[in-house]
Amino acid sequence: MTMNDQKDKYAADRRRMVERQLRSRGISNPRLLEAFERVPRELFVPADHAHEAYRDHPVPIGNGQTISQPYIVALMIQELDPGPGDRILDVGAGSGYQTAILAHLAGHVYAMERIESLAEQATGAVGALNLTNVSFRTGDGTLGWPEEAPFHGIICAAAAPEVPHAWTDQLADGGHIVVPVGEPGAQKLIRLDKSEGRILRQDICNVRFVKLIGQEGWPD
Repeated sequence: MTMNDQKDKYAADRRRMVERQLRSRGISNPRLLEAFERVPRELFVPADHAHEAYRDHPVPIGNGQTISQPYIVALMIQELDPGPGDRILDVGAGSGYQTAILAHLAGHVYAMERIESLAEQATGAVGALNLTNVSFRTGDGTLGWPEEAPFHGIICAAAAPEVPHAWTDQLADGGHIVVPVGEPGAQKLIRLDKSEGRILRQDICNVRFVKLIGQEGWPD
């Protein structure tokens, strides 16, 4: 298979993923669906797992971490509802796929990843797509990014025992936090809405994520 043939195959896989895994399950935001059609997911998984890039399950990316299945990424971002001018904190950026999707939807994405090798991989993949509205930092995402706060949205692809206080402090009024919360192996995906200083919680669905490691998360 030539490089162009492989590129065409991935593009077809991407369109099929959007129709069968996202649209058919209730992902309806047109800007979000367009972003999923534009971002080449195969760039964000190891080469030996590229054939799994568009399948309906998580894919390992090394260091005991995974890239979530496309539907879960889409569901979380749809619940976050980022706008064109919004500042978004993306905690646990992993290989950068969710970051790249967010970059097509928000004003600026601040991506945090505690594992340096993954952060480097994410920076390279996002850079290859010429997405200039992303800033990366390697560090403890449970503490947020206070120098860049407040954020209109905070999203996390790892499970916390409870929502870090740093995030609610750094969330702008009217903003949202989307994060899985609960015990290892079984969590609830939740959305917190901040309104006039009050925090309101909504449970979305049952999920299963790797642990969020950090000062306001699980111990390493």
